[in-house]
Amino acid sequence: MKKTTLVTTFIFLCSISIFGQQAIDNTYRIKINAFLTNVYYETLHSKATVQIDSTAVNNRKKTMELYVNPALSYLPMRENTVRHIYDSVRQYLPGQIKKYRLAIYSDKQEISSLVPNFYRTAHKDKSRIIAPKVGTPLVTNLSDPAGKAGKGLANNHIALWQSHGYYYEQKLGRWEWQRARIFQTVEDLYTQSYVVPFLVPMLENAGANVLLPRERDYNKTELIIDNDRSSPATAYRETSGSEAWRNTENPGFANPKKVYLDGENPFGMGSARQAKTVAKGKESVVEWSFDVPQKGTYGVYVAYQSTKNSADDACYTVHHAGGETRFAVNQQMGGGTWIFLGYFPFEPGKENKVVLSNKSRKGGRTIVADAVKVGGGMGNIARMPNVRGFESVNAKSSESATRTQTSVTAIPYSPETSGYPRYAEGSRYWQQWAGIPDSIYNRSEGKNDYTDDYASRGVWVNYLAGGSPVLPKAEGLKIPIDLAFAFHSDAGTLWGDSIVGTLGIYMTHFNDERFENGTSRQASRDLTELIMQQITDDVRRHFEPDWTRRAMWNRSYAEARIPNVPTMLLELLSHQNFADMRYGLDPAFRFTVSRAVYKGMLQFIASQYNRPYVVQPLPVKDFAATFSGDTEVELSWQPTPDPSEPSAQPAKYIVYTRIDGGGFDNGIVVTSAQCKLPIEKDKIYSYRVVAANDGGKSFPSEILSVCRRSNQKGEALIVNGFTRVSAPFSFTASNDSIAGFAGIVDNGVPYISDHHFTGQMHEFRRVIPWMDDDAAGFGDSNADYETTEIAGNTFDYPYVHGQGFAEAGYSFVSCSAAAVENGTVSLSKYRLVDWILGKQREWSIARGAMPPKYKTFSSEIQEIVTDYCNGGGNILVSGAFVGSDFWDNPSATDRDRNWAEETLKFKLRNSKGAVGGKIKSVASPFASIAGDYEYYNTLNSESYVVEHPDAIEPVGNNAFTVFRYAENNKSAGIVYKGEKYCSCVLGFPIESIKDQHKKNELIGNILKAME
Repeated sequence: MKKTTLVTTFIFLCSISIFGQQAIDNTYRIKINAFLTNVYYETLHSKATVQIDSTAVNNRKKTMELYVNPALSYLPMRENTVRHIYDSVRQYLPGQIKKYRLAIYSDKQEISSLVPNFYRTAHKDKSRIIAPKVGTPLVTNLSDPAGKAGKGLANNHIALWQSHGYYYEQKLGRWEWQRARIFQTVEDLYTQSYVVPFLVPMLENAGANVLLPRERDYNKTELIIDNDRSSPATAYRETSGSEAWRNTENPGFANPKKVYLDGENPFGMGSARQAKTVAKGKESVVEWSFDVPQKGTYGVYVAYQSTKNSADDACYTVHHAGGETRFAVNQQMGGGTWIFLGYFPFEPGKENKVVLSNKSRKGGRTIVADAVKVGGGMGNIARMPNVRGFESVNAKSSESATRTQTSVTAIPYSPETSGYPRYAEGSRYWQQWAGIPDSIYNRSEGKNDYTDDYASRGVWVNYLAGGSPVLPKAEGLKIPIDLAFAFHSDAGTLWGDSIVGTLGIYMTHFNDERFENGTSRQASRDLTELIMQQITDDVRRHFEPDWTRRAMWNRSYAEARIPNVPTMLLELLSHQNFADMRYGLDPAFRFTVSRAVYKGMLQFIASQYNRPYVVQPLPVKDFAATFSGDTEVELSWQPTPDPSEPSAQPAKYIVYTRIDGGGFDNGIVVTSAQCKLPIEKDKIYSYRVVAANDGGKSFPSEILSVCRRSNQKGEALIVNGFTRVSAPFSFTASNDSIAGFAGIVDNGVPYISDHHFTGQMHEFRRVIPWMDDDAAGFGDSNADYETTEIAGNTFDYPYVHGQGFAEAGYSFVSCSAAAVENGTVSLSKYRLVDWILGKQREWSIARGAMPPKYKTFSSEIQEIVTDYCNGGGNILVSGAFVGSDFWDNPSATDRDRNWAEETLKFKLRNSKGAVGGKIKSVASPFASIAGDYEYYNTLNSESYVVEHPDAIEPVGNNAFTVFRYAENNKSAGIVYKGEKYCSCVLGFPIESIKDQHKKNELIGNILKAME
């Protein structure tokens, strides 16, 4: 007994010597905790408590380990940050322990391992590199003159989605949104306003193949062309050459039903056709032809089957209004679902078709032809409460997947579709229409559509990647997905005008911290860190210096946990928080954020593959199109510098051409910032330019147009001064009682068009709390516009105006206002200048942290116009805020107002000129100016809205009112005809007039008055 006691005592004393658990007493703990908490605050500018959970000191090995709570892992880690933490903590350690080898852990990771590979100068962690080798990507655009983006995202495949969607709520027996209508939108649609118009095109411009589990085409029309059953006004045709078409062994797509019930898969209801490929000899083709109900842009999808011997270069050609575009599709992957080719312009009555050829670089392989889908369409999945019972509670994504109590309804429901366009619906329904197995989208066995929607997205990613190097042991579509990304905006609220900001979520604590192929799940943290850094930097640089960067959470959200590829769940901002949404409704903000996400993904993938990267350029500026000969046009522009991205410099440019009202062609490459092109007389040519480099292509420029008329009356210059895109007008009250968005003042200007607007905000009282999604409290908004396209700035107005000039017998060219301001284009060469202002007005975003933009006439342009007019030039100006920008604008000066009166010969009478949308001509010395006109005065899908154009009055002798608003007789337009020059100023934009014929008439009448 005594011997046992001695041994025990000896072991205990040794343990104190080796593992000194109390070596860090509370005094030292308090100092270290305070230091780490201060590091958190200095880094994120927000408060959190960072503290030591436990310590371990090994005196024999002279090591010390500090285990800190997970808050420290929320920080962006860099090598210098880690050194700073280690050096500082060491100074707080007692005695000899300062010299021990120190290791600090947070969230189970030694903090140096939290530094992303991208930011490491050495010791890159190879365990977190997934980088599947890809020989041939899923889809390649063979007609793209820019070629392969070798330092972009060529050969990479990205899966991403835009949060929620319209779904069937079985408890209520109705279709509804997953979030509340608030601040004129709903998250189910709002996140699409980043993903579809901005983020996906940026990634595709960089060469990536992007896959979405929701419909990406806003067009409500859908045409199905198939060998089994097709939509009306479509046709399927086969031509066999040296190889005949025959049925495949497995079922293919068919569309025999108007609606589909739970579990029904259209990709197993029909047949598909196959043929052997030929490298030489007579080709076999399949042709899917169709007529569209109206002119527009439509998405095109193809379907096929992947076989053991599939070709990787199936050649599809899309014949559209702009010509032909060819694609190579790797049919070794992606079989049995809809594969997106792109958006194309189609016109009724034209030869619209998709053609598949069996020509290949290698003969004897298999090529499969199934269906073609044109347009997004309306929802066709019918739902009703599950007759066996439905789940009574909607579990959150972050909650464990446990079965909840079920209920059975006593109401005799019948299956019903949403009645909404497919793009509005949740991913559950798109996946069913796209042939994804019901085991993936029907996670609740038909009992809960809400949880099915978010729970299915990660499983869908794994199904895409199944059988590829990313997930080799799983069944799937063999698409080597590089990363997955979930775009959300649900981040809580703060009182007043504080910004909630950006939160990143990833998940490593699953499957022993590894993906199924053995790669470390820390890759997801790398991805999250890179995207978070880019968003914060770019938003602070361009919009809000005080933008809040929140934490990076390592938490078990289904969308972050389930995918077996590096995945980030982004909560960009809070759509429930007014201060956030004052930025979030601005199209320029959404462009910047999307570009930041693209750059973060680019950096991540470059570090995964250990390759250099180049950022795609910004859109070009200072664009001009002028005559360089009788039948020749010269185009010139300037690259837009990107100070934050030195690599984003153009190496070449793509010039696209449109003739009359057709579609743009596939473009030509030019190596300098100008080119000359031939034109034919009496045709209107339109041009846009894209900058390109090894990283990909920019967004397109504005569109400029020219026309050389036979026997011209003169040459006119059309200047596009309408560059504004903006959020709706917003306000805060001085006593902080009310705030909100007021479309009645100004609905803002969408970029091209918006599809996220649900209706005007009607609850402006901040104190009104959220009750449920049908009573959202402060910010609650109407639903009368949801699923309505809201037209915005198309940047195509020189063509709209130009039709009127051409019809009146005038030749015309066009340019941006910036090209006039920088001296590229001289006004003096032209008999008449048409200055387009649209809804241009000096405008600040949100609280005005950055200088205002979009002034109608800068001081430099004012001087240029004055010189032009004094030299005998005539000028036509039209815009909704042409007067109020100088009079009802706190940034305007007396110099601005004097210029308007002395040069253009008008002044503002009322900045709320009219609301009725009707204009009438009145008696004046100008007999040619006659007729009545209507403009777009309510939100619509055809033209940006003019809520209340300016009432303006003539100034001085020889200036007269020529138009008045019909409802109140306020002056709507003036003409001045003096000895030196003539000016016409309209308080309403010409392009907002309804009917192109009436626009042409208006322009023609004004031109006659100026002759």
